[in-house]
Amino acid sequence: MDQARRKGRAATGNPDNRFDRLTTRVEPDGWDRDEDLPPIRTEVTEERPRKVITRNRSPDIAFDRSINPYRGCEHGCIYCFARPTHAYLGLSPGLDFETRLIARPDAPEVLARELSRKAYRPATIAIGTNTDPYQPIERDRGIMRAILAVLRDFRHPVGIVTKGTLIERDIDILSDMAVKGLVKVGVSITTLDAGLARKMEPRVPSPARRLRTVERLAAAGIPVRLMAAPIVPGLTDHEIEGIVAAGARAGASGASMIALRLPLEVAPLFKAWLEEHLPDRAGRVMARVREMHDGREYSADWGRRMTGSGVYADLMRARFARATRAEGLHRDMPPLRTDLFAVPPRPGDQLSLF
Repeated sequence: MDQARRKGRAATGNPDNRFDRLTTRVEPDGWDRDEDLPPIRTEVTEERPRKVITRNRSPDIAFDRSINPYRGCEHGCIYCFARPTHAYLGLSPGLDFETRLIARPDAPEVLARELSRKAYRPATIAIGTNTDPYQPIERDRGIMRAILAVLRDFRHPVGIVTKGTLIERDIDILSDMAVKGLVKVGVSITTLDAGLARKMEPRVPSPARRLRTVERLAAAGIPVRLMAAPIVPGLTDHEIEGIVAAGARAGASGASMIALRLPLEVAPLFKAWLEEHLPDRAGRVMARVREMHDGREYSADWGRRMTGSGVYADLMRARFARATRAEGLHRDMPPLRTDLFAVPPRPGDQLSLF
């Protein structure tokens, strides 16, 4: 697709949905020119979910439940491993993932009902593990803030991952929860190079701006973890020590690293992006990626899909471990509390005498 039409987007096009039996192709008929077509705009539709807590049993993930206020993500990170989930909606993991978003305005109300069930047992809920809860449309929708208010009222633990500086808007709720040991936040920084970040993450705040978010959260007493994620071999891996040091200076109290993952449609999308923006390094980057995944572009094996394997992956992990020790970020962050969980009284409920 013509660059003028997809300005501010990372994907170069819309690959076919892997579940569709038929494919579509745009073919010029000689009458219309692509440059005459308008730029792609963000479209938002609404979904009315019956439940919002999603369960998982992945043995290499530290949480068993999560919430997604939105489907699709306008941040448009080209490497996002969540892109293939858009195919389940009948949409493309390419430009559709960045421009055809789904909001879930009833999520806070549905969440309150789920937490109120007698059989419910609390454990940390993860938010931001699939799509970013603080992407640009949250500024107008406010769904994430309403979800946080529910979790605060139920005194329920939550772990948040984001690239969005809009999280600063919710410091009032987060700081209140932090005092009770109910929240921790991970801020993701892929590179300190603002120009490269703009190409890879076209609608994400700059790395420097995200580091200021780390500062502001930490200053408010909210535990913040620096997430060097993903580390792109042959492209951003030389920045490991710099990213860790910058996070420590900003006030992060912990750090983690995830290697680049290219499942399903993400691999061809990422390769097309490399060829367009960094053709001189495309071959080297993909060679390193295959080296870390047993000669393949991606390996989904438990325990290795987020770390990679082999000499190059081992070297990256060793450098990260050394950097975190040097900056004092190598210790695990304390677990969140679950013993404070309680269903808040509703209007008309009989209150206890004790």
